[in-house]
Amino acid sequence: MGAGPIPSTGGGAEAAALPGFAARILAGLRRQAQADRLRWPLWLPVALGAGVGLYFSLPFEPAWPWAMAAAGLALASAAGAASLQNAIFRMGLALVAAASLGFGVAKLRTEIVRAPVLARQIGPVRFDARVVEAEPRGNGSRMVLEPMPIKRLGAETPARIRLTVRARSAVPEPGSWVQVLAVLRPPPGPSMPGDYDFGRWAWYQRIGAVGYLYGRPKPIAPLRAERWNERLTGSLERLRNTMTARVRSIVPGNEGIISAALITGERADVSQDDQTAFRDSGLMHVLSISGLHLALAGGFFFWTIRAFFALFPAIVLRYPVKKWAAAGALTGATFYLLISGCEAPAVRSWIMLSMMFAAVLVDRPALSMRSVALAAAIILLAEPESLTEPGCEMSFAAVIGLIALAEWQQAWRAAHPGEGENTVLRRLWRYAAGIAVTSIVAGLATAPIAIFHFDRASPFGIIANLAALPVVGAIIMPAAVAAMVLMPFGLDYWPLVAMGKGVVVMMDIAYWVAGLPGAGSVVPVWPQWCLVAVMGGGLWIALWRHGWRWLGLAPIGIGLVFALTVTPPDLLVARDAETVAVRLEDGKLALVREAKDDFAAENWLRRSGDSRSPEEAVGGKGLKCDSYGCIAHARGGMLVAVDARADALAEDCANAAIVVSMVPARRNCTGPKLVIDRIDITRAGGYAVWFGDKLRVETVEGRRGVRPWSVKPPRRRRFNTAG
Repeated sequence: MGAGPIPSTGGGAEAAALPGFAARILAGLRRQAQADRLRWPLWLPVALGAGVGLYFSLPFEPAWPWAMAAAGLALASAAGAASLQNAIFRMGLALVAAASLGFGVAKLRTEIVRAPVLARQIGPVRFDARVVEAEPRGNGSRMVLEPMPIKRLGAETPARIRLTVRARSAVPEPGSWVQVLAVLRPPPGPSMPGDYDFGRWAWYQRIGAVGYLYGRPKPIAPLRAERWNERLTGSLERLRNTMTARVRSIVPGNEGIISAALITGERADVSQDDQTAFRDSGLMHVLSISGLHLALAGGFFFWTIRAFFALFPAIVLRYPVKKWAAAGALTGATFYLLISGCEAPAVRSWIMLSMMFAAVLVDRPALSMRSVALAAAIILLAEPESLTEPGCEMSFAAVIGLIALAEWQQAWRAAHPGEGENTVLRRLWRYAAGIAVTSIVAGLATAPIAIFHFDRASPFGIIANLAALPVVGAIIMPAAVAAMVLMPFGLDYWPLVAMGKGVVVMMDIAYWVAGLPGAGSVVPVWPQWCLVAVMGGGLWIALWRHGWRWLGLAPIGIGLVFALTVTPPDLLVARDAETVAVRLEDGKLALVREAKDDFAAENWLRRSGDSRSPEEAVGGKGLKCDSYGCIAHARGGMLVAVDARADALAEDCANAAIVVSMVPARRNCTGPKLVIDRIDITRAGGYAVWFGDKLRVETVEGRRGVRPWSVKPPRRRRFNTAG
């Protein structure tokens, strides 16, 4: 859509019929839309993402006719948009076409990666497999395997299996073959309704089972010839392992582990204390290779190449050195991407960086909202499931916010040319202020996503970033790039030593900020629609350039207000039927017994805004247990019984309002408002219950719906939920 006046929309008669105030508002919006016409195409990737989001929000898997209808609607809308003269209607149809395309692409992607998923636990079972990925984990390791057909499963053998090796053993190299004896389980679902769905992530990785090994993997001879792509990925993985070992041999201790993580992306051995410090200080993004690292690496390559050619005036004056530097920087960034393991956030950042350097090659602005929009469209078309991943959401939110800030700064400088003396002191002030402002903008842009997915806020993130980013940008990443370039020649010692010293400083900053009172605050879970409202309002502010952009503050305010009023569940039951938590009269969530499912218990507490550990949350006032079970006087006067043995059922069913039974109870317990037994829990995958005059009950599988990555939810049982 090019520049120029918008053709008449034919809405004059309607506007005249409206009351004067409404007509003035409508006319004002039209003027703003005309002034921002060059920004209209930026909303096409947003519509594409909306179509993808609609697909993933459905409680059922749409059949192929749905996808065909979406494709037909996309084609018809695109054709209509191309033929219409009315610019607003044309843009509306283009948005419909993009949304329909997003829905259809998401369905197509789901079918392309379709592979068998284990329906129930089996094992121990012995099978042969090729190692796809392997990384150390504490005293053991974790592997992703491509198994040969398993006798007990036949054609239902998963395409990939992820296994934990508990015994200390040598980590097998990617591309090698092993024989294992393992217990296999279906990929786990969320720990509570609406929580992160590992099973959905595993579906798109073609991982159809998870489990653990008995003993150690036994190396065997290859059972088939390697394909070309397997040889390539295997070679890259071996190179990564060699580089990781080299870095750790020169830089000892935790700083060596983190230095290796920043070069090769190998983060498995980063200690829990270090991860907690980086997370609570707001520096966790530094440990994950993404936009920051690729931008710094690409920028260092670009600056170094241009500086080298600047030594030869004859070359600089005759040839397009800037384009050579862009091509060299893109090559270097691509190598860094491959060595870092090609994780999804890094791939997305590489695409955006490629757009930037491609713009330099064709003499266009390197940083623009259009390049980000194009990168977003490419990613959503190639991997639509990325929309549901926090890494994708946070990387784009940060980049969009920073480019919107850069556009505002550019407009301000154009309106105030030559303002201020360009002294050294002023430059240092601008540098410090720039880091502070960019940290604030990036932090505000990503905070809602971090709260929604991780239930944590880092109020002192600006302090940590203000102190640490100069070290990362001036020492750590330049040294890392120099080490990568010099490593083949054995000249990487001093760059790695310098990198290690920088990492020590960064770790000191992380621990200092994480130790401040209130750092790493736990925040109660947000409803998903609140996140959509806040991020939608943020996009409205960032993508438009004129006054109506501030209308985006309305959905942001609405989302924040309702997010603060959310009520967490009062009763939670994990999929193992033995981990149960009840909200007591004091408002705190209490585990009725020591948790068997630590992951679920930790998640429940965090998503309730509770920073206690599962061990600290066991028991409480109003909760009594014996060998038969537990009785809890819960919030609102609700009496909850958790039975461990059938002997306690009769008494508890006569007295309690809610009964959670670890033994079958559906035919023997009819008095309570709600009865949940082991059979229900096995089928439902876990429960969340809100107390009140009328109980509100949600299940994990009911919330997931009938999707390829979920199990079939149980038949809806009839509960007496009357007051």
